[in-house]
Amino acid sequence: MIRAGRPEDAEAIAAIWNIIIRETSHTFTTAEKDPATLATQIGQQPYFVACEGGAVVGFVTWSQFRAGPGYAHTQEHSIHIARAARGRGLGRALMTRAEAEAKAMGHHSMIAGVAGENAGGAAFHAAIGYREIARLPQVGWKFGRWHDLVLMQKIL
Repeated sequence: MIRAGRPEDAEAIAAIWNIIIRETSHTFTTAEKDPATLATQIGQQPYFVACEGGAVVGFVTWSQFRAGPGYAHTQEHSIHIARAARGRGLGRALMTRAEAEAKAMGHHSMIAGVAGENAGGAAFHAAIGYREIARLPQVGWKFGRWHDLVLMQKIL
């Protein structure tokens, strides 16, 4: 089931996100997500969650790609699914909902920033209609080494 995120989902969202932060280079941040901060963000920007058996097992959120009014209609999203829930179509369902909502809000395009070594993330986005528009070499530093960032875009 896909539904709008609620502040009480912040603990589950943080748990999913923080494993990815700690264990992968799929995101370049090393600062773990604080549930209290996430609860506030959920009230300020769009969040959708995927639930199975009443538990949050994935989420998507998005915000303006870059600062300034010229970028107001281009959004960048973050999507993460708990490892145990991958491969069941939840990512596709979350993105379908997110893209429809973003389009209804008047947005024109959605950007995915995918770590260069995250082949699964790039394949997922390509399968749902995103295309690679830029590859930025060695822009992220994590785990003692440089990482590339691949920008992918979909016109909504």
